[in-house]
Amino acid sequence: MWTYRAPLRDMQFVIFELLPVAADWSRTGAFAQLDAGTVMEILHGAARFASERLLPLNASGDAQGCHFEAGSVRTPAGFAAAYREFCEAGWPALACDPEAGGQGLPQLVNAALYEMLNAANHAWTMYPGLAHGAYECLRAFASEPLKREYLGRIVDGTWLATMCLTEPQAGSDLSKVATRAEAQHDGSYLITGSKIFISGGEQDLTPNIVHMLLARLPDSPPGTRGLSLFLVPKLECAAGGFRRNAVYCDAIEKKLGIRGSATCLMRFEGARGWLIGEPHRGLAAMFVMMNAARLHVGLQGLGHGEAAFQNALRYALERVQGARPIAEHAAVRRTLLTLRAFTEGQRALAYWCAHLLDVAQAHPDAGERARAADLAALLTPVVKSFLTENGYGCASAALQVWGGYGYLREYGIEQCLRDSRIALIYEGTNEIQSLDLLTRKVLGEGGNARLDALLQLLLAEASAAKDVGLVPFAETLATLLAQLRQATRALRTDASEDPELPQRVAGDYTRLLGLLMLGGLWARAARLAARHDRTDPFYRSKADTAQFYFDYLLPEASWRLRLIESGRRPLPHLSAPAAGRGRR
Repeated sequence: MWTYRAPLRDMQFVIFELLPVAADWSRTGAFAQLDAGTVMEILHGAARFASERLLPLNASGDAQGCHFEAGSVRTPAGFAAAYREFCEAGWPALACDPEAGGQGLPQLVNAALYEMLNAANHAWTMYPGLAHGAYECLRAFASEPLKREYLGRIVDGTWLATMCLTEPQAGSDLSKVATRAEAQHDGSYLITGSKIFISGGEQDLTPNIVHMLLARLPDSPPGTRGLSLFLVPKLECAAGGFRRNAVYCDAIEKKLGIRGSATCLMRFEGARGWLIGEPHRGLAAMFVMMNAARLHVGLQGLGHGEAAFQNALRYALERVQGARPIAEHAAVRRTLLTLRAFTEGQRALAYWCAHLLDVAQAHPDAGERARAADLAALLTPVVKSFLTENGYGCASAALQVWGGYGYLREYGIEQCLRDSRIALIYEGTNEIQSLDLLTRKVLGEGGNARLDALLQLLLAEASAAKDVGLVPFAETLATLLAQLRQATRALRTDASEDPELPQRVAGDYTRLLGLLMLGGLWARAARLAARHDRTDPFYRSKADTAQFYFDYLLPEASWRLRLIESGRRPLPHLSAPAAGRGRR
């Protein structure tokens, strides 16, 4: 039986001890009155909703999938009722501005909520998952009339939103987007074109769906600089009510995983839409939505890792082989410790990124806001790629704990493995995230200062660890950080003569940075644990897991450094295999 219990004690540790956020909140007017008791009460409520309402729909939703007929989608049984309860409890409005009808809570609290939702039922969570990004985009760029009409309904969950980027000929290369928009006398636009892989493009949870869509105006320049962003509703407001817009769902995809989430082929045939932001500046506006989505995709990886760890540990403690539970066998124990070290470390990394977004938005000092925004921009591609890669890897490693039973449907881990795989692909593949990190955030303009700010924080952790006697941690971390700095200087120099070099090593560089950030966070956790007696099981576990991370997982960083060095050599070219098998 697949179970999930929200790791509330660890969430509390990360938020209020490891980060800690209380000092920043106290300096921020919006969060100054927020205390640990209130936050934990909210998270307890979220945990109940995730485990009691969403978890029971996870396996059944996967088995039923979505049903498509005559342009309409029916979601699995129970999905719509759970969504109504989600809205009635006020969860969609958690981190939205009170002026728009929101509760004004930090992004960090919203991140903890979505970790739990994803861990309990990834497919269901896909439906509300894009709403906050749409809210941020509309709040920043929409006209006042559009805000009045749409923002409040997205905040309270009455309407859901999609992100319509991908087209059959334009996957990751948005310069090839061909959907057209033509201006009308009333200020609206008629949108014509097709979009694919649209999560929640059609569903039965809400009566209206707000499509955030990229298209080209007739006078648009070529490439991504010519894209404009439009709001295209399924139902457009009309005198006396609503009328159906020319937005059609032609099919839903049959998928490996998240089968309860409708992935739609959408057609727009002169659908009425409204411009968001400035003409030809749509990608900049859409990036606000995409960056919010990328953090949430990272949280999907975290949720799958947590669920995989919990269930693998429970099974390993119950399953007896060789006269003892398999959790006592060293090989299985190492697997379980790997799952715990990655999951708990990644929780700290994801929550740190979310907290930086709060500081960037609400801190009273402009310099602090700018520094936090810069650091969040650096962390976001790492959170998206590193957490999703490990989420899938942890699900795969966990399946091995069950052995042959893990390959069977009734144990749940095979669904976890299937569902987790998509997170490496959508919202910008992990390869694209790595290229963005290395070429734009590190080697691009301002990259020196941006990376140096992060490395200084990690070096400070190494120094603090040394001060409390954790010398091996400090020395290992400091050595690896120096090697990263040296490797980055070499890449910056050599990339000018070898433009393909960053592409060859970007994945290794991103993985390396993720490993080092977890190293800094685990060093901090070990330092905090050292303040407590070893008889306290929670802090003893933190100290032991930190030691395991440095002994067994952080050594991968040295291998990644060697791969970055190997990346100086060009890759061989590939050709199609010769036809036929030849003579015997």
